[in-house]
Amino acid sequence: MSILGIIASSKFGDVGDFESIATVSLSSSAATVEFTSILGTYKHLQLRYIARNATAAYFVRLQFNSNTTASNYSYHILNGTGAAVTVGAGANEGYNYAPRQSTATSTFGVGVVDILDYADTNKNTTIRGLGGYDNNGSGDLDFLSGAFYQTAAITSIQISVAGGSYQQYSHFALYGIRSA
Repeated sequence: MSILGIIASSKFGDVGDFESIATVSLSSSAATVEFTSILGTYKHLQLRYIARNATAAYFVRLQFNSNTTASNYSYHILNGTGAAVTVGAGANEGYNYAPRQSTATSTFGVGVVDILDYADTNKNTTIRGLGGYDNNGSGDLDFLSGAFYQTAAITSIQISVAGGSYQQYSHFALYGIRSA
């Protein structure tokens, strides 16, 4: 690689590189976190979080472009607890599920959600996620997929919890994955 090639790749990045778009770290509890004005310049998006909720309703919910229409989302989920494995699915939802966060006092859950082809206006957007939490030997692990049945480019992502609020020190980060 030439000197110019090294300078160009270090300044602009390579195909497949992750670029930080925005982060949110909560200094107090919040019912929702939102990323807005997302540019369509990446191939995919990736949402990463470490979060805790103080109520028993611990699923993370995602809504795109402020769209709450019940027929626009569906999901599949595989959950393991160490004692049991369960599966679930939902159609005609007003949101997509993402991996759950913890409800234990000092335990945070983690999740990584890929939002694939988010700017492609020729097809629906799909997601895949992996995450969970450990609570001294008990906890949950989630693997899921979902669909957003709209072809508009994703320009905003609202993250909420099924009930309650995200607690202080919960952290959310959005990355863009570079395309050609």
